[in-house]
Amino acid sequence: MKKIVIIFISVLSLYSCKQKITDNDISKINGYWEIEKVNLPNGEKKQYKINEAIDYFEIKNKKGFRKKVYPQLDGKYLVNDLIEEISITKEKEDFFLNYSTKYAKWKEQIIEIKDSTFILKNKDDLEYHYKKQIPFSLK
Repeated sequence: MKKIVIIFISVLSLYSCKQKITDNDISKINGYWEIEKVNLPNGEKKQYKINEAIDYFEIKNKKGFRKKVYPQLDGKYLVNDLIEEISITKEKEDFFLNYSTKYAKWKEQIIEIKDSTFILKNKDDLEYHYKKQIPFSLK
């Protein structure tokens, strides 16, 4: 009986730690983000020390896009013409980024959004941990 109570309290505390995302949090996604790490379903973590490409998000009224951009040493970005259109939906208490290109459609669940970090989870249970990109320049 004692074990059941401990397990129940542990599960309850883990569940209560999950961030409740609101409509107001969605605007925090706008801007430049780089992947810091990916948590794999088997518990392994893949760290990203340096990112050649970073993600630029622009969302207004739950619609927008994501582009890959490439930071340059002068502080500017190289950009290509590939755009992933995004719409944001809410299913029960969870928010999702729904992506669409000419070639595919997929979605990722928003797990957490803060001013300088956010986490997305895809259908394969990969958790992408992003951090705000800090601009740099050698000029």
